[in-house]
Amino acid sequence: MDIIEQVRELGRSLQADESYKKMKDAEKAADADTELQELIKEFNLKRLSINTENAKAQKDPERIQKLNTEMQKVYSDIMSNENMIAYNEAKQKFDTLSVRVNTILQNCIAGEDPDTTDYDASCTGSCATCGGCG
Repeated sequence: MDIIEQVRELGRSLQADESYKKMKDAEKAADADTELQELIKEFNLKRLSINTENAKAQKDPERIQKLNTEMQKVYSDIMSNENMIAYNEAKQKFDTLSVRVNTILQNCIAGEDPDTTDYDASCTGSCATCGGCG
């Protein structure tokens, strides 16, 4: 098997992982949640209204503040929706796996031992503040 086929096999394994399946299920549930989708539309309309108001030569600070307050309320409603909460939690778990896989791959490309290199959750990804990889 050549290296590209091995990467494709890795992709199949990632998609077969339970964290990926849970994320996709949570995404479908969020997409099917009409109340959540209406809130997202409302949020986007509020954001568009704010951008439109900010683009005017004669801005109305009171209107902008009112729109910001309304947008923050809608955002809070979105983030407290059970389907959005479930999606965010599932996505975070899969993202952690994805970062780990990518980190191991990048470390191997940089010459580290594939059998021992791993992801360090305390790593910020910024080498500027790093005391050295372990």
